[in-house]
Amino acid sequence: MRVTTDRDRCVGSGQCAMLSPEVFDQDDDGLVLVLQERPAAELLEDVHRAADLCPSRTIQVTG
Repeated sequence: MRVTTDRDRCVGSGQCAMLSPEVFDQDDDGLVLVLQERPAAELLEDVHRAADLCPSRTIQVTG
């Protein structure tokens, strides 16, 4: 699995960082940061939930 984001579309809701703090964080402006571009399989469910709940649909999960 590979996780990418489009920071230009991020609205800073923080859902991703709350749902999957091992994979996502926020910078000083509140925008998404990907901490692990290729997270372990056991994080898959949380990463997909974060992507599904992202209000700006900026998180992409491939693979």
